[in-house]
Amino acid sequence: MSGYCDHATPASEHCAELASEYGLENHGLINAGRVYWNLSTAALCEEAVFRREGFLVDGGPLLVYTGKHTARSAADKFTVREPSSQDKIWWGNYNTPCEPEQFKCLHGRMQAHLQGRDLFVQDCYVGADPDHRMPIRIITDTAWESFFARNMFIRIEDAAVLRKHVPEFTLIVATGLHSDPKIDGVRSDTAILLNFAERMGLVAYAAYGGEVKKTMFTVQNYYLPLRNVLSMHCSANVGAQGDAALFFGLSGTGKTSLSADPRRGLIGDDEHGWADDGIFNFEGGCYAKVIRLSKENEPFIWDATRRFGTILENVIFDPVTRQVDLDDDTKTENTRASYPLDFIPNTVPEGMVKHHPRNVIFLTCDASGVLPPISRLTPDQAMYHFISGYTSKVGGTELGVGKSPKATFSACFGAPFMVHHPFVYAKMLAERLAKHKVQCWLINTGWTGGPFGVGNRISIAHTRTLLNAALDGLLAKVQYRKDKLFGFEVPTECPSVPTEMLDPVNTWADKDEYWQKYDALAAGFIENFKKFEDGCTPAVIAAGPRRLANAD
Repeated sequence: MSGYCDHATPASEHCAELASEYGLENHGLINAGRVYWNLSTAALCEEAVFRREGFLVDGGPLLVYTGKHTARSAADKFTVREPSSQDKIWWGNYNTPCEPEQFKCLHGRMQAHLQGRDLFVQDCYVGADPDHRMPIRIITDTAWESFFARNMFIRIEDAAVLRKHVPEFTLIVATGLHSDPKIDGVRSDTAILLNFAERMGLVAYAAYGGEVKKTMFTVQNYYLPLRNVLSMHCSANVGAQGDAALFFGLSGTGKTSLSADPRRGLIGDDEHGWADDGIFNFEGGCYAKVIRLSKENEPFIWDATRRFGTILENVIFDPVTRQVDLDDDTKTENTRASYPLDFIPNTVPEGMVKHHPRNVIFLTCDASGVLPPISRLTPDQAMYHFISGYTSKVGGTELGVGKSPKATFSACFGAPFMVHHPFVYAKMLAERLAKHKVQCWLINTGWTGGPFGVGNRISIAHTRTLLNAALDGLLAKVQYRKDKLFGFEVPTECPSVPTEMLDPVNTWADKDEYWQKYDALAAGFIENFKKFEDGCTPAVIAAGPRRLANAD
């Protein structure tokens, strides 16, 4: 809603009561309409409905449609090339350079566009550990995205602290402003620009909430390694004995689902830091895919989709009954729910543990259906697979990905968000794995019995059983076989899991086709890793797969 009219809104009378003394003029924003500072969840929900930004649906969630973008627009992200950071950044496909003048131009047009318009501000933190957290500010032109920021980042509840809040990084989101390639030097009418010298990010014409979340994750991936804290695209949980576990993986591989375990405390579902004294969550909320979610398999997340305080993105609902249909992918395969972390019953309240992991799990969704459902990795194999980051992109997470999974290699299981070269993160992980004697596992949550379209997705029940056996030490007591192509160790048995599943060739009707597919996957790994060999140790390079013709 524009501020050109003086109509009262539900929160207008109290919009400045939680304002910071560090005002918007410090970000170049002047002559705005009403500025709504640090509104509560209830107030933001009221504002969003009042402004026709979304709908209240059964149980109380706010449901919104994000328009043109139902996924991240990764190709429209740019990083300013400037002296303080240019030698530290991994320039290329994921960190596309732009000039300071381009940032200045878009920032200026954004300043002009937002004059007279109502703005929403959320002052919060990224990072649950007080020793490493970053004060941030999210400025949006919609109430619902302010609600999203309040869900996803760590809230400040003390009015006195809010009053003195000074952000170390600010993100301005103008969903109504179209960038212009001819004027701004960008690719399309959408642009996400990061400027580490100015400590500011800009998002133009992208209403998908994931842009806000992942832009701030990218910021952490720049700053934290410079402070000797490993930033990680992973979920994390911890057992009763302090046995923390990390789950690396791209969207759709099961990070959120597998870390939400009623037997273990959830530290967080997506982004973490590993410091000298333990693990901490970056966020205060979860952002889960909910397409075809079932109450039986994922009861905690399912319950969140029926609860006030949750935002549902691009989920279909009945306008009469207000019942949602989580099976309907009419808008996108990438339907999402954003909700506070404490909606999961057994979360770690502090969002951090002063423990180091005992197990690290790499999650891959293998659409070719050839990888074993679980494998035990040596330290060198762990480095190889971390740098490789193999999975299959599952429909909708990024623009241009259809419903069918697409095989991909994404360094560090999150290349689009890594600012430094992958070696920076890999070296930090290797040092921590060795120091704390961590066991690494590769778990395939993809297909078995054939590739996508022929075989079946590995059941989450079997995956959970295998995972629990690894975390509980049961897999330390069974026999292993050495994989013919990849060389990692594969258990030959696991209680409550069909034995034939553990050697996937046994699940394929055509054994020759299985080995052809497996050999093709090995070839893909070898080809992808060539660009990382310079700088890797010979032992890490040798930890990769071999082709079928060279296998013993």
